[in-house]
Amino acid sequence: MSTAFQIIVCGTLVPDPLQTLEPVASPTGPALKNEMMLPAVLDPWASHALYEAADLAKRCPGSKVWLVSLGPKAKLQQVMMIVAQKVPFELIALDGPSSGFTESAEVAAALAEAIQAIPGLDRSRLLLFGGWESASRGAGATLQLVGERLGIVDQFQGVDQLVIKPDGALQILERVEGGSHQVSTCTAPPALLGWATGNLPEPKNNPQVGMVNMRTVMPALQKAKPVKAGAEGVVFNSVALPKQQRETRIVKDLPADAVAREIMEWLKK
Repeated sequence: MSTAFQIIVCGTLVPDPLQTLEPVASPTGPALKNEMMLPAVLDPWASHALYEAADLAKRCPGSKVWLVSLGPKAKLQQVMMIVAQKVPFELIALDGPSSGFTESAEVAAALAEAIQAIPGLDRSRLLLFGGWESASRGAGATLQLVGERLGIVDQFQGVDQLVIKPDGALQILERVEGGSHQVSTCTAPPALLGWATGNLPEPKNNPQVGMVNMRTVMPALQKAKPVKAGAEGVVFNSVALPKQQRETRIVKDLPADAVAREIMEWLKK
């Protein structure tokens, strides 16, 4: 039996990982130095979720993928010019900050409101995808809060694989401690899946897919709803890059056991 799903992917923009990020204090709170000048990409974890969503939609005829993204409208347009060529989706854009200094609860509230406003949303077919982690809003908190606001109680984090069984049940492979996986079964949607790396490679650019997507991407960006998602009431005492520490000692003919022992003693300190 083939089930048609409504797959909603939550993903934000993050600075390109190859860039050096320097936190600074601004009049409105912590920010990144020259943040608006930094090249942006779709969050790597959210990208995996989007590719898995598109693959599932391809295998289940009648399914549809939405990408709900909160970020500065100008940045969203730049990134979507690239992402739109990867896989088919419909964009729901929210014009707001993408900084990692925003409060997860406020971001989740804005995303949940946008999802609830999708015309024809059917909870019996709803799958909410996103990144297990995030390069800006870490700890996996935002996606979980979105699910709670939507009343989705079946939540799975660290997902590497999703298999749709013949009876429509979802078999989910989740990461657990010790490099192992836990196999879970969800009888039916709605369900939330926070993806790890999955098993799919990054799709190649397809200009034809890009042209189809841009027909809806540009109107979505033009009518992007302004969203206030900051960190009101939160006080940051300081923001700084982690300090680098390097201690080098050159020793000849030291047994491997002794080297390991010294490393363990150093780590305990």
